[in-house]
Amino acid sequence: MLLLARLGLAFWLLAALGMGLPARAQKLPALGRVPGAQPRNVVFILTDDHRYDFMGFTGKLPWLKTPNLDRLYQGGAHLKNAFVTTSLCSPSRASILTGQYSHVHKVVDNLAPVAPNTIFFPQYLQRAGYQTAFLGKWHMGEEDDAPRPGFNHWESFKGQGEYYNPTLNINGRRVAYQDSTYITDLLTEHALGWLKGRDKRKPFFLYLSHKAVHSPLAPARRHKGRYRYQPYPLPPTYYQTLADDYKALGWPEWVKQQRYSWHGVDYPYHEHISIEQLVQTYCETLLGVDDSVGAVLDYLQQEGLDKNTLVIYMGDNGFAFGEHGLIDKRQFYEESVKVPLLAYCPALFAGGQTITKLVQNTDIAPTVLAAAGLQAPAYMPGRSLLPLLRNPNVAWRDKIFYEYYWEYDFPMTPTVFGVRTDQYKYIRYQGIWDTNELYDIQKDPNETTNLISRPEYAERTQQMANYLYDWLEQTGGMAIPLKRTVKQPFGDYRHPYND
Repeated sequence: MLLLARLGLAFWLLAALGMGLPARAQKLPALGRVPGAQPRNVVFILTDDHRYDFMGFTGKLPWLKTPNLDRLYQGGAHLKNAFVTTSLCSPSRASILTGQYSHVHKVVDNLAPVAPNTIFFPQYLQRAGYQTAFLGKWHMGEEDDAPRPGFNHWESFKGQGEYYNPTLNINGRRVAYQDSTYITDLLTEHALGWLKGRDKRKPFFLYLSHKAVHSPLAPARRHKGRYRYQPYPLPPTYYQTLADDYKALGWPEWVKQQRYSWHGVDYPYHEHISIEQLVQTYCETLLGVDDSVGAVLDYLQQEGLDKNTLVIYMGDNGFAFGEHGLIDKRQFYEESVKVPLLAYCPALFAGGQTITKLVQNTDIAPTVLAAAGLQAPAYMPGRSLLPLLRNPNVAWRDKIFYEYYWEYDFPMTPTVFGVRTDQYKYIRYQGIWDTNELYDIQKDPNETTNLISRPEYAERTQQMANYLYDWLEQTGGMAIPLKRTVKQPFGDYRHPYND
């Protein structure tokens, strides 16, 4: 059973019951109503760096047990082809909250602050009478943990936060926790406390945003060492950049160079740790998140809310564990850009579904608004997932798009644009003397062989490039957003004094 934190609890209970943050949502115009829709409660649970196939029911790691994520799938749906528009914490989180692409909301890296006039979709929920709460990692504007518009109750921390003994900004006041308080458990206990203290006459939206499973990893004490010695078979693209095998496969030169960087497998995060050890600790840290999901589901069931509450579980980006000789994210390879996405609401759709249509994180805002009986604003490019969850054969999009902008602190990965259909993926780089990439995902799911130089794929390459540029032109993405960065770079080990 999760333990209540010892310090600061009395203050937190008063703050949670007060729910007194100013609501800028009152200035928003009301959205149109969905005819006949019943406003439902919504719980959105977000994790950090959780890759798409590291869940018990996928069978990727036979020894990994996630009974509560499995429970979400068995009672709901697994959207197995879920992608983020940018595989990086802050841009992905901004896309979830705004329903927009990175080149529109301009949060293009982990340092960029949110523009003052940015609208977060929970503001619309507030305007419609919802109680809203945010608990956990915000990570937009780096060190700023101040309450944001759209939430009646707020709990967050600066930057990446700490796994043990964190300090939370609770509705504008910082509270420090000690005695080995574990962040995943603390956020879960406070989320349940808010649910218990809410006004039960009003619908609610809970956004539970975990720090886990971001590196440097730290499992809860009860889980530490559980997966020690468990095997991790190295992926088939692990070895090709050890020598020059990658050249015959058509891989870009930057991938070879990144193997020996902060994000390479030979010295990950500049630590002496094997990929196998990294995976083991990662999975142990994930167990705390699974406990959290179980605690939330148990509460909903005990209160008779489980049938009519929409629960969504998602990762903010994926993670590589040795594919192409890399770790981390940022690239447009599958393990980096795909995320776990589970949805649960027995009153709306059947359980045990596996949905294969292409969905993105820009679909989350329209989905939650639809669950609240609201029509999404026209500026959001995404679509509500509810029709797809009710009928997996409904007409749907046939491609998704990707963008990542070169970071001053992590110059190992170039600017990336991409488009993916059910069969092909096209990756185009900007500002680097290197090759672009084309993969047949159906025939080559591990993205082993770059097809872009083969004459028989020339027409396909041009078609995919036109898809990409059409998207950028139509959405205002033809200008690369620059950010003022005057500081020593954090991750450039080659040039540590390059202000």
